[in-house]
Amino acid sequence: MILVTGGTGLIGSHLLFHLINSGKTVRSNYRSKASIEKVRKVFGYYTDDPSSLVEKIDWVQADITELGNLDNLFIDVDYVYHCVALISFDPKDYKILERTNVEGTANVVNLSLKYGIKKLCYVSSIAAIGSNPKQTEVTEENEWNEAKATVYGITKYEAELEVWRGSQEGLDIVVVNPGVVIGPGFWKSGSGSFFTYASKGKKYYIPGGTGFVTVSDVVKAMTMLMESNIRTEGFILVNQNMTYKEFFDKIAPKLEVSPPTKKVSKFMIECFWRWDWARSNLFGKRRKLSKAVAKGLFHKEDYSSEKIKSELDFEFEDLDKAIEFCCDRFIEK
Repeated sequence: MILVTGGTGLIGSHLLFHLINSGKTVRSNYRSKASIEKVRKVFGYYTDDPSSLVEKIDWVQADITELGNLDNLFIDVDYVYHCVALISFDPKDYKILERTNVEGTANVVNLSLKYGIKKLCYVSSIAAIGSNPKQTEVTEENEWNEAKATVYGITKYEAELEVWRGSQEGLDIVVVNPGVVIGPGFWKSGSGSFFTYASKGKKYYIPGGTGFVTVSDVVKAMTMLMESNIRTEGFILVNQNMTYKEFFDKIAPKLEVSPPTKKVSKFMIECFWRWDWARSNLFGKRRKLSKAVAKGLFHKEDYSSEKIKSELDFEFEDLDKAIEFCCDRFIEK
């Protein structure tokens, strides 16, 4: 039995589809029936009969932050893919980020140890990788610098520490650190928001850039690592490093709109995050742009995936074809 936590998210739903299609016996947690419908929608992008596959999953209603109701998730499980994560860059969300990303991961690690899980794969993020002051490609060896990190990045890094702690207590683990994950089905969050923004023919793009990877490549790397003899290692998963302008230039034509042509200036960003801070503190509104995120928009961080390529002879898929697939699915919706 394979357990996938967070199976109703972008990576988790695609992982479930791959595992079920491979004939694996799979269990996943969920929080509401509506979240399972999202999985059914994702499956529908790849098959004409998504319901039959969804019904093959052993669904257990459970919240990983509530330790008391998690034992049923782990009974008879051999392998765990831990995909659950809360994404927010609002400093006011630090406590809930810590509860979900750090305490939730600690619960998964502790129960994996308790039930003798053979191997655990944790989905982290490049946000938990240290930046490179020398302007060369970031690798898994970069030193962590909390002072430059977002609240999301801090909690993902702290969650990684829980996973490494589990390895010291005898749990076989692997960690993946994907870049911005490109995949269909979640158009209001993560990379999906880029497609939504571009589809409106917006004129402005943010400066800087980062690493991008397809959800299919993330799933492929995770399953290959779990089936290998590799353990106690972390791997950056980035297919291509791009500026945000380059990314919008790829997706806009496929959405039949013009790409944004005006770069948001440093002055505009500096003004906006200060206004956003005042708005949040005076009126209790959610932050749209924190200081840490604003600072990160001024440069392009490049990431190296040489380790995964070397260790697994891993080949990334054609990113342009994956982007075109996402655009087609977005138009269909």
